[in-house]
Amino acid sequence: MAKVELKGMTIQELNSELAKAEKHHSDLKFNNAVATLQDNSQIKIARRDVARIKTEIRARELAESPSLKRDKIRARRRKS
Repeated sequence: MAKVELKGMTIQELNSELAKAEKHHSDLKFNNAVATLQDNSQIKIARRDVARIKTEIRARELAESPSLKRDKIRARRRKS
């Protein structure tokens, strides 16, 4: 999935696409555990697709609320 495709999607579409991508990734991992896949790189590609979608969702969250990032950083610092 290309980054350009993700930019044109709404949050609801991204969330549904994320669910599909996570399901596909878990199916690939399960199938690989049960029997050998023809192309093991499919798992890596699926994992990266999930990461791309999550990154786009997070970027939109931060764009909507810039203070959200600052609050997470502060919370992390308090833990240390």
